[in-house]
Amino acid sequence: MTTVTTVPLGTTGIRVPNVVLGLMRIESMSDEAVRELVETGLEAGIDMVDHADIYGSELHACEARFAEAMQLTPAQREELTIQSKAGIVKDGPYFDFSYDHLVSSVEASLRALRTDYLDVLLLHRPDALVEPDEVARAFDHLESTGKVRAFGVSNHTPGQIELLRRSVRQPIVANQVQLSITHSPLIAQGVAANMAGEDQSIVRDGGGLVDYCRLHDITLQAWSPFQAGFFNGVFLGNPDYAELNAVVDRLAGAYGVDPIAIATAWITRHPAGIQVILGTTNPDRVRAAADGSDIPLTRAEWYELFRAAGHIVP
Repeated sequence: MTTVTTVPLGTTGIRVPNVVLGLMRIESMSDEAVRELVETGLEAGIDMVDHADIYGSELHACEARFAEAMQLTPAQREELTIQSKAGIVKDGPYFDFSYDHLVSSVEASLRALRTDYLDVLLLHRPDALVEPDEVARAFDHLESTGKVRAFGVSNHTPGQIELLRRSVRQPIVANQVQLSITHSPLIAQGVAANMAGEDQSIVRDGGGLVDYCRLHDITLQAWSPFQAGFFNGVFLGNPDYAELNAVVDRLAGAYGVDPIAIATAWITRHPAGIQVILGTTNPDRVRAAADGSDIPLTRAEWYELFRAAGHIVP
């Protein structure tokens, strides 16, 4: 079985797998099924899991399901990198980056996960009413009490990150964003920059987010890596993406892997060192995706996939 490649986690000095197990869909799974999923990941070197307080039918439901199923010993806990998110108020919906909300949410996550600390906390989508000093106060408290070891954001623009950095002492180590071959404005815009009249040239990320994160040593994490768009179905095997799937299938045959590995490799091939957040609960798909961790796609192959997804290469 493939052992996934590792990448730096921001400026923390630690390395994490470039394929991560996302656990937003485990609430209804049995203990045995959860353990099989996590253990399959571990066998492939995927020792990082991604949670959020809002995952599940109730707050912290997936975090609690994970802890109840895994029953981690202290030694097993130390071997895992556990990441969770806070900031979305599910009953609304709206966002809340206040000190009280962030601290209480993290403390509830720790209880649900049956752990004393989170390795990484992400601010889950931007809060338009953010007060950076409140975030800084929350981060300081969570760090000084040992409840959170590293901090990041999700779906934030360069400007939003800069605003936080003016107040927050801790480095922003990660930014989790939606990215797949078919949903890649973060990358595609730069390729078509300054092409008047082309939708691809429109700046949607606040301007050069991938470059900004590379310049500031912020690790990008790709969520929905196999989705065609915003939760409207996967592109793999989708007849609406026949040209793309023909290229994916041909490359999968050439490299001797499943098509999902090629979709993974398109992201991991990028020199930014992007992590792929898997959402599958199928152990076989975890194994297959892990095979894409270090496939050395050539530039020609990478751009062929990019073009086949409908993006302009001038």
